[in-house]
Amino acid sequence: QVQLVESGGVLVQAGGSLRLSCAASGRTFSRYAMGWFRQAPGKSREFVAAISWSGARTNYADSVKGRFTISRDNAKNTVYLQMNSLKPEDTAVYYCAATPNYGLGAVYDYWGQGTQVTVSS
Repeated sequence: QVQLVESGGVLVQAGGSLRLSCAASGRTFSRYAMGWFRQAPGKSREFVAAISWSGARTNYADSVKGRFTISRDNAKNTVYLQMNSLKPEDTAVYYCAATPNYGLGAVYDYWGQGTQVTVSS
């Protein structure tokens, strides 16, 4: 069992930066690949970024590639999402999630409650 709690969501101006954190409980955090997803008002939840259990592999949605960076600290049971050059279209509730399998088609078993990011123009 893994419990996830996101934090760091705030109101920020376009062009600004923000770092989201996701704290995980449980001793098996390092066995899970982690992902960030987001859901904007009136839209479906979409993939943002993922990182393998060791942190050696990452992948990103095209819409955030080059602007967002996912990282993790297994000693702190935490995964991060550094977001730079934010745009109004990045406004959404951001969720972190855990999966035992990294890669395309991975099924995420555990989800956090989400944190709101609002980017003003």
